[in-house]
Amino acid sequence: MTRTTFAGCLFVLVFAPFTAQSEQVLVAVAANFAEAARALESEFERNGEHSIDLVLGSTGKLYAQIMNGAPFDMLLAADQDRPRRLEAARLSMAGSRRTYAIGRLVLWSAESQRLAGDGVAVLRGGEFRSLAIANPRLAPYGAAAVAALQALGAYEELRSRIVMGENVGQAHAMVASGNAELGLIALSSVRRPGSAALGSIWELPADLYSPIRQDAVLLARAEDNPAARAFLDFLGSDFAIQLIERYGYGVESQPSKASQIFGGAPSGTFVARSGL
Repeated sequence: MTRTTFAGCLFVLVFAPFTAQSEQVLVAVAANFAEAARALESEFERNGEHSIDLVLGSTGKLYAQIMNGAPFDMLLAADQDRPRRLEAARLSMAGSRRTYAIGRLVLWSAESQRLAGDGVAVLRGGEFRSLAIANPRLAPYGAAAVAALQALGAYEELRSRIVMGENVGQAHAMVASGNAELGLIALSSVRRPGSAALGSIWELPADLYSPIRQDAVLLARAEDNPAARAFLDFLGSDFAIQLIERYGYGVESQPSKASQIFGGAPSGTFVARSGL
């Protein structure tokens, strides 16, 4: 039986003794990747002997917890910066960092017709009270949202209407609950395999913000943990690549030993498709 924990509830876990068995892995997961991570977790456990526990949160908060001794084996970040910092601090395993997903930013409304046309016109039209984004100091999707608004020349005009969630999941919840009419959030927050997206979506042109390259890295405590190594390898399998893509991400595949177990050798090419 697996469990998913939110990072905000991790105080006891961070500061309490924790002993990981060799067949278990504790994975810190950026909030935007939660649904995809759960699907990957299920398939990984179904096809192998190892088990996974997921802890969800903003990349900034997860990084801070790792720096303060949180007993994670792996980080699936929403950026490249924090995994690089962990490398520099020698808190991760050398050579383990890899890009597992490339995020996409969308303007989303819970109303089905609100974004039927040009999203830029909607933003500049100003017919809304609040625009939800993730906190740019904690979440890369929040930083991308600010960069996109600045590129459009709309940030200063809309600044007073911006409301922030700690992570992109909270920004999505603000829009879903009606506390904000619009949100700049991850495509993966509103797209699920096999189901139509609710509300209306306008995908921002990729040249409005820097690519949201999301890196995974094994942490130092996973050096002797075969489950952590196996799960990182699994992320490069054909099955994982296709699933991640279906959740609204681009994927840059990596050579993977797990490809022999989970669906053949990956293609080694970058894929970013607009549909599921």
